[in-house]
Parts: sequence; C-alpha cells; structure tokens
Amino acid sequence: MSRWARRAGAVPRLDDACPAFSCPAEPAAPGGTVPGRFPIVYVRGFAGDTSGINNAVKDPFYGFNEGSTHVRVGARNEPAFHQFESPLLRLHLDEGYHVLVEGGQEAYLEAHDEIPRESIWVHRFYDRYASTWGDQPERFRLESAALDLLRLVRSLREKSGAPRVHLVAHSMGGLIARCLLQKILPDLGEDPAEYVDTLFTYGTPHGGITFDVGYGVLEKLRDVTGIKGADVFGPRRMYEYLTSQARRVGDGPPSGWDARRMPEGELSFPTDRVFCLVGTNPADYDVAFGLSSATVGARSDGLVKIENAFVPGAHVAYVHRSHSGRYGLVNSEEGYENLRRFLFGDRRIEVSLVDYSLPAERDVTWQAEVMVSVRGLPIVTHERLAAHWCPVQLDAEETAGGVRTPLASVFLGSDLPRPPGSPAMRYALQLRVLALRARGGFLRFRDHLEQASDFADTLVVDHRPGSGGEEVRADWNSVIRGTIKDHTPENVPLRDEEPRSGEWVAHVRLPETADPLLGFGARLRLAVTPWS
Repeated sequence: MSRWARRAGAVPRLDDACPAFSCPAEPAAPGGTVPGRFPIVYVRGFAGDTSGINNAVKDPFYGFNEGSTHVRVGARNEPAFHQFESPLLRLHLDEGYHVLVEGGQEAYLEAHDEIPRESIWVHRFYDRYASTWGDQPERFRLESAALDLLRLVRSLREKSGAPRVHLVAHSMGGLIARCLLQKILPDLGEDPAEYVDTLFTYGTPHGGITFDVGYGVLEKLRDVTGIKGADVFGPRRMYEYLTSQARRVGDGPPSGWDARRMPEGELSFPTDRVFCLVGTNPADYDVAFGLSSATVGARSDGLVKIENAFVPGAHVAYVHRSHSGRYGLVNSEEGYENLRRFLFGDRRIEVSLVDYSLPAERDVTWQAEVMVSVRGLPIVTHERLAAHWCPVQLDAEETAGGVRTPLASVFLGSDLPRPPGSPAMRYALQLRVLALRARGGFLRFRDHLEQASDFADTLVVDHRPGSGGEEVRADWNSVIRGTIKDHTPENVPLRDEEPRSGEWVAHVRLPETADPLLGFGARLRLAVTPWS
C-alpha cells in the first residue's frame, strides 16, 4: 500500500451531500480517496530576470509554504498574537490534502501510477529558466509555462482519476492559468472546463499593470524594452497569450479590448467558476522589481490596481492585504478562508441591494461600504471601504428587473467547522451608506460630518440546511436585544420567492430608518445556489 493510501483512511471525509439541493453522484475515486475532491495546483507569480528566478527556485514550494504572524488589539489594549501557518499546511490540516515529494514532486509523479485526489502540487515552471542548475537558461515565455501547466494537469487527471483540477494562482500565475484556459486549450480544440474545475486568483493583474505617474511613459518603456520580462503585463503581450487563434484580430489588441474579460461561447471557461481576491493595502508592499507602491498608486495592493485585479462576472472579495510578502494576500488568513470556502463550500449566497431610490441631489455621489463576517473566523472575509479606496458606487441604472447593485458573494459549507452548539451557519453583512458632495471637482464639507454614515446597520443571517429546503432567518442588528453571540432567531424563516428559478431567493426589507434615504422599497436580495 502506498504512503498516501495508508493515510487516506484517517482523513476526515467531506460529506458531498447537499441537503437542500440535488447533487449528482460521482464514481468512487481510486485508492479510496474522497469523490468530489480534485487535486489543487498552485501557480506562483512574477520573479523578474534570471537573478530573481534563481532566487525563486530555491524555495521547495515557491513560497506557498510561507505563513505570517501579526498582532491585533486585545483586552485592555494589549497586543494579541495571531499566527497563520500557510495555505499548504492549512489545507493538509483542515481538509486532509497531502503534499507529495520524493526528491521532487515531478519525480513523485513519474514514480507512481496512482495519486490521491486530495493532493497539492506546485507548478515549478520557473525551474527551466534558472541558471543555478548549471545549464544556460532559456528566456522565460509565459506561453511555455502554460503548456507545462497543461502537461501537469493531464498527468494529475490520469493518475488521480479526478476529471478536473483546481487552479490556485498568485499574481502572474493567474495569467498563466488564463493563457491555458483561453489560448492553449481552445487552440487544441479542447474545452477548458473539462480540465479545470475552478480558478482562484490572488492579486492577479487581470487588466495588466499600470502606474499613476509618468502619463503612460513608464508603461510604454516597459513594453518596448521588455525590461526584466515585465512586458507580459502590457496590452500587446497580454493580447498574444490570452487570445486563441480563432479569436485573434490582426497583430495587436483591437480598440476597446479589455484584458480582464474572459471570452464567452464555445470552448470558453465559465466566469462563475472564477474567484478573484483583491488586495487593498499598498502600504505593506514596499519595493519590488524597481517599482514602489507610490508608482502604482494608493488604489492598489502596492503593485496591481484594484480595478485591474478582477475578471468581470467572476466572484470577487476585497481584503486589506498587500500584493505579496509577510502581509500579503497569499500568506493571510483572509486569503485562505476565502479559498477554502470557494473550493469546498456547498452554498453560494449572492447579496445585492435592490429597488432603492436615492435623493436626487446635484453634485452628490452615493457610496456604500460593505463588510462580511462569518461566525467562527478571526477575520473579515470581504470589506469594501472608502478608506481602502474601494467603496460600492450606488449608481446602478434601472433595468427590467429593477435596480440591483451587487454587494458580496458569500460561500458557506454545511460540513465546514462551526463553533460548538451552533447548528446554523451564520454570517453578518455590515452596510453603510454615505454621501460624497463635490462641486467643480472639489469636495464640499459644509454641513458634513466626516466618516458619519447616512445609514448604517448589520444584517445577521442564520442559514440552516434541512431536508425540506433552505431554512434562513435574518435580523437587523438594530433590533437584536443583547449580544449577537447570544442571539437566537425566533422569527419565521424567509420563504423562497422564486421556487422555480433553480435558486433560492428571498428579500429582506431594510429597517424603517433607511426609508427617507433609500426609499420604502429598498431591500437586500439573498440568492442561494448549490455549490460543490
């Protein structure tokens, strides 16, 4: 019996059953591993020139094994220590995944005919471009890294029996994954959704890297000279490696081409299987590749602008973390908890503000701040704040379905750990609405209270799966007596308002205090769909 097969019996099984939804059964996986689990492939980010590549290949797991520590204010204003072990170790401890190495992960794959689905693999694409192995290195090319990724994915599918893999990528690694999905596989006539189940990206520059200084000169200089290989973040190179032959128009990107958008139609990867984690803290990202956060601008993670860090139509979460380093997205509890719930959760909740009507005041911009917390987690999984340069703009136009502004995607798992004695999955969504007044491009502060919101409240949602369907109760914090911890909802469960739509949908009216501002019809729309 192999080393991993002996361990598999001790690994807690994730129950794939969805109590309120019908989940298709999967055939048993080889070696007694858990059906429904797929191998996870990590893809690292940009290392720069040969010296940077040489430094990157020294790490056995390309940095995904690194954790972090930080302090927060505890009781009596004393610092409290918090330790995050690393995403690789946490997936091993929490989900029973294995990191398999015998002189190298590639060597392990070659020596074994079967591997467990619950396994983690690091795509070491930079190794062939390093000079530390003694040979004259090749010049890095992103398309070659994507082809190598395809070979790895094919081997993992064959030896694990899993139909697909999860891709988890940091920074440029997300562009390598998208090159595989948008160019390599379509050019081979292959459906990318047959190879990859989900794509999760940390701080990927889906829209390239641009700067707040230089009036575009720095970008042009980078793209012409290809300094340290950084031209991969410019529009011409991005168009080359993100566009299949069937979709190419001329030699360069056509007018209006948006690198962030993934193509639709035949041989396309669905964007609802993509999750983009966006960093909003440039301060903890000092200098990399000669570029500082001051060059990129405040509205960024220090290297990637917020507006360039997501794919339109994908699930997006914003966290106050920097691009990389000890306070970076990958080495954070925030990043890991979003990843874990996206990969292993069984319910997806889309929360939107609908049917609102704000006062029509000249030169006034209305913004919302949103924070999402999940019971049992020591972090906020999603926060869009004005102080972090990413509030929600309340400028949605009315459509046939009414006014709707998405606020958050929440992933929950009925089998993920919860505090003892807590049968329901509980999450809270904090909502604040603020007015920003300007005239002639300048902010006006008359009759203004800085950081004071025009509306603020928190919706506490208890979600309990049951054999008869979803049982969801929701209360606004303003009407909860006592502490939220001791709150036991006693109101009638929300009813499914669209039972034939394929998703569970309910609306929660905003408190009466919001009526003068957002209108009597303003509600939060909760849409629940199965996720596995």
